[in-house]
Amino acid sequence: MDLKIPIAAVRTTCAYCGVGCGVSVTSGPAGLQVLGDEQHPANKGRLCVKGSALGDTLGMEGRLLQPLLREDGALRATNWDAALGRVAEGFSRIIAEHGADAVAMYVSGQLLTEDYYVANKFMKGYVGSANIDTNSRLCMSSSVAGHKRAFGEDIVPGCYEDFELADLVVLAGSNAAWCHPVLFQRVLKAREARPGLKVVVIDPRRTATCELADLHLPVRPGTDVWLFNGLLRWLREHGCTDSAWVERHTIGAEEALAVAQDCTPEEVALVCRLAVEDVLTFYRWFEENERAVTAYSQGVNQSSAGTDKVNAIINCHLLSGRIGRPGMGPFSLTGQPNAMGGREVGGLANTLAAHMEIEIPRHREVVQEFWGSPRMAGRSGLKAVELFEAIDVGRVKAVWIMGTNPVVSLPDADRMRRALARCELVVVSDVVERTDCTEYADVLLPALAWGEKDGTVTNSERVISRQRAFLSAPGQARGDWRAVCEVAKRMGFRGFDYAGPHAIFDEHARLSAYRNDGERLFNLGGLAGLSREQYDALEPVRWPVRTGGQARTGDGAAGQLSVDGMSGQRTTGDAGAESGGAAGGRERSSAVLCGGCRDNRLDSERLFGDGRFQHADGRARFVATRPRMPQHATDAEYPLALNTGRVRDQWHTMTRTGRAAKLAGHTPECFVDLHPQDALLAGVREGELARVRSAWGALVARVRHSGGIARGGVFVPIHWNGQTASDARVGALVNPVVDPISGEPEFKHTPVTVEPFPVDWHAFILTRRGADLDALTYWTRVQETECVRYEAAGRGRIRDRADWARQLVDEHDPRADWLEYEDASEGIYRAVLLSGDQLQAVVFISSRPDLPPRTWLAAQFGKTIDARTRAALLAGQPLGQRDDGPVVCSCFGVGAGTIKQAIIKRRLCSVQEVTACLKAGGNCGSCIPEIRKLLDSTGQRSTA
Repeated sequence: MDLKIPIAAVRTTCAYCGVGCGVSVTSGPAGLQVLGDEQHPANKGRLCVKGSALGDTLGMEGRLLQPLLREDGALRATNWDAALGRVAEGFSRIIAEHGADAVAMYVSGQLLTEDYYVANKFMKGYVGSANIDTNSRLCMSSSVAGHKRAFGEDIVPGCYEDFELADLVVLAGSNAAWCHPVLFQRVLKAREARPGLKVVVIDPRRTATCELADLHLPVRPGTDVWLFNGLLRWLREHGCTDSAWVERHTIGAEEALAVAQDCTPEEVALVCRLAVEDVLTFYRWFEENERAVTAYSQGVNQSSAGTDKVNAIINCHLLSGRIGRPGMGPFSLTGQPNAMGGREVGGLANTLAAHMEIEIPRHREVVQEFWGSPRMAGRSGLKAVELFEAIDVGRVKAVWIMGTNPVVSLPDADRMRRALARCELVVVSDVVERTDCTEYADVLLPALAWGEKDGTVTNSERVISRQRAFLSAPGQARGDWRAVCEVAKRMGFRGFDYAGPHAIFDEHARLSAYRNDGERLFNLGGLAGLSREQYDALEPVRWPVRTGGQARTGDGAAGQLSVDGMSGQRTTGDAGAESGGAAGGRERSSAVLCGGCRDNRLDSERLFGDGRFQHADGRARFVATRPRMPQHATDAEYPLALNTGRVRDQWHTMTRTGRAAKLAGHTPECFVDLHPQDALLAGVREGELARVRSAWGALVARVRHSGGIARGGVFVPIHWNGQTASDARVGALVNPVVDPISGEPEFKHTPVTVEPFPVDWHAFILTRRGADLDALTYWTRVQETECVRYEAAGRGRIRDRADWARQLVDEHDPRADWLEYEDASEGIYRAVLLSGDQLQAVVFISSRPDLPPRTWLAAQFGKTIDARTRAALLAGQPLGQRDDGPVVCSCFGVGAGTIKQAIIKRRLCSVQEVTACLKAGGNCGSCIPEIRKLLDSTGQRSTA
């Protein structure tokens, strides 16, 4: 991969969460450097550890570099023409034989808006089926449904600045310190400037976010509606209602209040398993602080009652009139980098592009007229879970999967695996060759990765940013939009001749304004007609970006342009519209560059400030949210409630983050976190392995007691898959029940049991070449800087440990040095493989799980082994040297041992002092809660 611009910085956008941080990428003698973009309004130069490590994820190892076709049961290299021909022929044949609804696409919030747009146009306007859904269904579709019910359109009304202006920030179902760390640090910085700013966290777990909160409400899983209905009732009873505003601008308040009438503080405390005084404190703070932001994420959305939870939150803001003004409002924290962009182009199976609705005939007519398409899907398509269920039973016979790994991430994941195994045609577009999903591909297409692809993304505060390419396309990899366009043309469809992503964006912008007289707030008309150069130079801009006139299609005419969010710039010119929305159109406008973010301020920051909403009558809707518990309750067979989520330094199924060694140290293995008393009843011990089992599946993970789990609950992270662990796919356990409105699955409440997973020995292996995984009962793969590490365990007696270890690491070189140590009575065996002065492999086995530290040994793979080091290898560390302990600060590679030692030796009393001494906590801040715990554990008082 050659850098296109070897020295000058390329400004692009991070590939991870919905905060949408800007990054600046440069290349020099030290290699690629990724820094926060100080000009980007979302992060103003800050980056979390995942963003900082993006440069470590760009290598070619494991990349898919050419199309593959399955022939005689095996995937074999082919060319693009043959691969695309197979897709087009297969889709065309199945549509002809079984109808349009027999084919489907399943896409991803990792796609750029331009990819998303073309895929939805292809399926809904040309194939004629709405069977295209996205993995964003799994994280934020309840927010979409709640917004549409309340506001009449999928609108996040506020912006990040509101978090800094608020006097009360409520984080519901959000571990923002780990999952949205840059935004969370903005809140903490605001609190430093205004110590009166209060933070409330509503979460069944005591997470890192709770460590920095003024109040933690550890609600019983599934009871959020009770809590917020109780708040609604409290606001009415204590006169904290804007009655005139409610009367003028809303409908349904009395019905919502009637449903909430029984939710007294005492009843709420009883149902939610909270202290009454804590409930009252939360209600009083909300009452007393008008500038209140309620930010919610997966803990609210990922529920069979997720949409009601969203509306219960919105109801409280509507009743008190706290919406559309600075420092207040409900705020959906989006999970993926372009989940919002996918929503804008109709990425969900029940929506159309430009925030239009597939179930509204006039909207279907508008979109079909603009596209000039031969047919239009007439009804909503299958949502994610039901889509794969339809594949399983044979109703859907072909599926094209882009940029996601559904046999890991979907609930009841083993059924999803069976579905793909039965599917007549499975097409997968991905950047890596081996995933759990690509095993089932009949056609495998090499896609562009972050750093190679070019387009736009939209973050949680509606800011559109450019994701710019700075690397050449490797091998035969292509953009996803190009692959879709080529298949469409091979199927005989017109309207897919785009000159590049800028032309797709132009069509997207024009459609947003087409026959839009204010019915839809989503409007990018002011960005229509951008030339390629203007598109390349586009600065972050928050929508709506309206046109002053009526955008048209058919004759290229356009109205006046007035660009919101451009520091007063106003430009006149054509929108460049062209019949059917085909490639790019005629670019007649003057320069339309969005410079409003250069001083970190954007116009159109908040919506609904005028009290007008997007329902036909202009009024918002209260929704009567009747509380209900999750559909599947715990019982004697499955007594514990499983909650799933992310860990600090990993992302999704680790296809990208798993490549970065600096991200592996904090949480190297999948774990099951549970209360010590529940562990005692289950017969499992901390540090040992356990099986977690539900009615749908099972996994094996390491037992942990974090102190943050209440009795009756367990937590397992989502990231591990079949390439990184032997049996740790938590999706296999997850209850497939979904919210009846949004279709979002219940990831936060699955009845499970935890039981011992007995093994006879434990091991770790460090190797340059890989290991024979068939020899291991349990394993987890961990990326180190110069080698690969396996945490392993097995059953049965190993008769000849030396021979077994040699076979394990495939060592057959008679010239290599094989150093070993064995204590048969203690079940200990250690072996080190050296080739000259280079370390090749290490195998440590013990009958107990408490094996020596791995950090020093892993570091030796990048060094020349001298005589002194050679003598220390079998000990696992030099004589007298203390292990640094588990990683706390991944940004600077600082372990718990180093921090603890510095606290004691230098008598450090605050996080700031630790940071000044060791740098730990000085970048993204996500490790600050752990530093505070270390301060407390040493008897020092944390003051920050």
